[in-house]
Amino acid sequence: MVKRFNPDKRRRPKVDDYFGDWKWREALAETMVPLVGKLYRNGVSILMYGRPLLNCSAVEIMKLHRFVREVEGNELSEIETFPVLESIAKMKLLPCEIDLGEIVSHLLENENLDPDKYVEKLLSENLRTKRSYPLRPKDIVLFGFGRIGRILTRLLIADTGGGAKWRLRAIVVRGTGNPDDLIKRASLLRHDSVHGEFGGTIRVNKENSSLIINGNEVFVIESDNPSKIDYKKYGIKKATVVDNTGVWRDEEGLKQHTRNPSVEQVILTAPGKGKVKNIVFGINDEKVKTDDKILAAASCTTNAIAPVLKLVDDNFKIISGHIETVHAYTNDQNLIDNYHPSDRRGRSAALNLVITDTGAAKAVSEVLPELKGKLTANAIRVPTPNVSLAILNLTLKRGVGVDEINDCFRKAAFRSKLRETIDYTNSIDAVSSDFYSNEFAVVYDSQATISNFSNVTIYCWYDNEYGYTKQVVRLLKKVIGAELTRYPKQ
Repeated sequence: MVKRFNPDKRRRPKVDDYFGDWKWREALAETMVPLVGKLYRNGVSILMYGRPLLNCSAVEIMKLHRFVREVEGNELSEIETFPVLESIAKMKLLPCEIDLGEIVSHLLENENLDPDKYVEKLLSENLRTKRSYPLRPKDIVLFGFGRIGRILTRLLIADTGGGAKWRLRAIVVRGTGNPDDLIKRASLLRHDSVHGEFGGTIRVNKENSSLIINGNEVFVIESDNPSKIDYKKYGIKKATVVDNTGVWRDEEGLKQHTRNPSVEQVILTAPGKGKVKNIVFGINDEKVKTDDKILAAASCTTNAIAPVLKLVDDNFKIISGHIETVHAYTNDQNLIDNYHPSDRRGRSAALNLVITDTGAAKAVSEVLPELKGKLTANAIRVPTPNVSLAILNLTLKRGVGVDEINDCFRKAAFRSKLRETIDYTNSIDAVSSDFYSNEFAVVYDSQATISNFSNVTIYCWYDNEYGYTKQVVRLLKKVIGAELTRYPKQ
């Protein structure tokens, strides 16, 4: 058992009036809300150790400050972060991401630094001396409007900022012949049993067959033939299509999109087959080339375990291993026993643990060729609607203790290039629902790690819907050239 304690690296003046202290800091957090919003509208996203402050209430901002205790051994105070945010808000910056928590923690560790001068120097290369936005935002089209399609819509709308980089222009769906189809789809976007209510407003424009989502007019196009959609009719050109139907997964099938003269590229939200490149953002996205017309974002499980396996292999060298995924049920399964082409997936998803196969081991070897032939994998579908768990039993080249493994993952999650993909928790009572709508590809559970010399067992949570979709968005930004620089750089 890892010893738990609440360290206090920085000695603050003793607080006698806790209520008064809270109200003071709450007032500062309330003042931060409009500053975060103003920066967002200019394309600047403010983070707290990877977690966005946009649309956070004052109390949520305060909770994120306290979260830093997990990272740095001591929570930040709004008294420390507000002046730095105020300095950032005064600067004219090009679109970027700024991690306020990392900046302030660095300043507190280096008390000789002048905060204003440090921030000015850090962001000097990103000053907006002239308008350098593209002449026209990139057009994004979603092909499909199921679980991933609707979460993509939420994320893309929330991340539009000033709208200079890209716009979600259309969603393509299969026609149903139902005159209330548009209203039903708007309702599905507005209400989500897992991820909660949509953060904004949605209006239905039946005349244009469109949804007005937080001011973005998104056309809803009915079609089963990607190559024959008249996108020009909607003012859409040079579009990037994100196919989240899973109907076509090989090059020939996905080429139906690129045969359309209004489409430049297509990204598949499933494992690609044949010659289609499978990309896990943060792991092998350097393989993305400007002339790639078709790319796949691999699977949710591959996106979750590839960063973990890479980190372990880079630091401790994996000899062999087995991966068992305890996976939430999906639409592919039956609610009650019924025919299914798979041997076991026909049995009721809501009533059973269902053993099933997974292509995770093979998929990982494509992303991380150095692990080819070293891993096996299987999966169990369980009666929960979201959030899955990967259990990695690994044999390493050398013996390693729990503390060493945990420290390796903590540093990677908050102080490395993997900080966008790996999250870290040391909660002693963490359960799957704690990770609904988690922003990361995977969450390392430090309290569950087991080590027996060179044999280790690692437990990793992942929101197989939201976390995966965030990975798709990160890949999409890279493909369309809208990837933002994050400060401080690693």
